[in-house]
Amino acid sequence: MSTVGEGKVSSNGHGCCKSGPGYASPLEAISGPRESLIYVTSVYTGTGIEKPDYLATVDVDPNSPTYSKVIHRLPVPYLGDELHHTGWNSCSSCHGDPSADRRFLIVPALVSGRVYVVDVKTNPRAPSLHKVVEPADIIQKTGLAYPHTSHCLASGDIMISCLGDKDGNAAGNGFLLLDSEFNVKGRWEKPGHSPLFGYDFWYQPRHNTMISTSWGAPSAFTKGFNLQHLSDGLYGRHLHVYSWPGGELRQTMDLGDSGLIPLEIRFLHDPAKDTGFVGSALTSNMIRFFKTQDESWSHEVAISVKPLKVQNWILPEMPGLITDFLISLDDRFLYFVNWLHGDIRQYNIEDVKNPKLTGQVWVGGLIQKGSPVVAITDDGETWQAEVPEIQGNKLRGGPQMIQLSLDGKRLYATNSLFSTWDKQFYPELVQKGSHIIQIDVDTEKGGLKINPNFFVDFGTEPDGPSLAHEMRYPGGDCTSDIWI
Repeated sequence: MSTVGEGKVSSNGHGCCKSGPGYASPLEAISGPRESLIYVTSVYTGTGIEKPDYLATVDVDPNSPTYSKVIHRLPVPYLGDELHHTGWNSCSSCHGDPSADRRFLIVPALVSGRVYVVDVKTNPRAPSLHKVVEPADIIQKTGLAYPHTSHCLASGDIMISCLGDKDGNAAGNGFLLLDSEFNVKGRWEKPGHSPLFGYDFWYQPRHNTMISTSWGAPSAFTKGFNLQHLSDGLYGRHLHVYSWPGGELRQTMDLGDSGLIPLEIRFLHDPAKDTGFVGSALTSNMIRFFKTQDESWSHEVAISVKPLKVQNWILPEMPGLITDFLISLDDRFLYFVNWLHGDIRQYNIEDVKNPKLTGQVWVGGLIQKGSPVVAITDDGETWQAEVPEIQGNKLRGGPQMIQLSLDGKRLYATNSLFSTWDKQFYPELVQKGSHIIQIDVDTEKGGLKINPNFFVDFGTEPDGPSLAHEMRYPGGDCTSDIWI
């Protein structure tokens, strides 16, 4: 681990220490300055509005006159990108390198295959486009397309998981490397060591390990969710364990029917720990993975969300659909969303083998009151979830991407998953647009409560309703920083 620097806040207000970007440890990051801005990918692709996607800057300073407002929009130059996840050019993995600087936000476009590099340091309130890495260059040098998760490496390189080849075949997926000037270097994994499917990944250098997850073939998921595609083997259920930084696929863990479509993955933030969690979306299980005595990796179901018996829906049972989760920087709490059911949950994971539910709040979903869909209890009674309005606004869609403040006291949530899936499951979301809400967190005993003073409405955007996806704070967050 890099040594602790002077810990002073830099003049740009990002909370970066003088010895490099980020913080020396997760516990030091908890004491970092409160977030004042959030950058949010905002999508028009797939909505019927012929406008480019954009990066929205949102004011989250409660003392500001523009609190909970979009204060800047950076449109990208092209149509049809589907901006999705984002990452940093450098983070706490580079903390000991004074030449490194958390200056650029890396914004892969999931559908077009472009990678945008955005300068957020020159003017944090009004970011500017720095560079575009074109898909033709990526395909020519690597064969990769459909870029998703971006992580900075201690070497200064940037690694991006790609979900397929240019034709949408999962068999062509792998990991793209960009150098510190955002030039295509090639693939990270060794030849012949590509995963079956791609999606998210997280590396843990102290255990010489990287683990990646499995969404599905782009040729399938870009068309919307179809159960037949699952039967046809076009969706994943595996974790892929690699040597780090060597890029050799050492082990493939089949999660079976309890781990269908494993999406987001997180190790505990403590870099010495050899355990973490992955959320399997379709079977709605949080699965814990861990190292065994023989240095291989194993897994077990840690939390299960039972499917709901429902009426007036496409199936007789509705999965929760865990699409995103995160772990607080002190490794005490785990948070996840059920995109279809509509609730956000908080679990105490101080005993990682026995998570305890400590908070739950309903913020949307298909079974909220007023919806035609009703849930049925084992006794045959029907029920729907109570979802409050915020500032007179009905909450649309279901909670999808979440981001936690460094101190763990504020949880932000957006509600767009992927435009095609949004249209399929929440057509009103595409028509009326996304929103961001904020949940107040009890970090002592546990507990979640909606903040009634915070509501960012993407349904009133100048170019029409847009879909808000992933969020990043300029000073770092719980889902992008990795410590070594």
